[in-house]
Amino acid sequence: MTTLTGIRILHTIIWAFFVGCIVAAPVAALGRRFRLGAILSAVVWFECALLGLNGGRCPLTDVAGKLTTERADNFDIYLPLWLARYNKLIFGSLFLAGELLLVACWLVSRRRRRLVQTQG
Repeated sequence: MTTLTGIRILHTIIWAFFVGCIVAAPVAALGRRFRLGAILSAVVWFECALLGLNGGRCPLTDVAGKLTTERADNFDIYLPLWLARYNKLIFGSLFLAGELLLVACWLVSRRRRRLVQTQG
């Protein structure tokens, strides 16, 4: 296995982990598991900060870039070209929608709890 192949595998695994967090956070919210949803969100926000500090790129992209002259959108990860190209747009939108759902579910849950407390 070449170093580039190893980086592509690692990058794909890390990408899948973060996609899992993006999908799981609103699912946790719908299950009223708000602490879990907040933890998953914090993990993704940390990744967003890391990407932001690196000019919007994954640090593994920079490492892979030193090993090849190829620069297709998926040269450093095992994703279809279209998904690699629109990755931030697709999963950024899903993350934003999930965050809104998480906050909305949490607020509704708090309101219900207050109503129960004042009536009980």
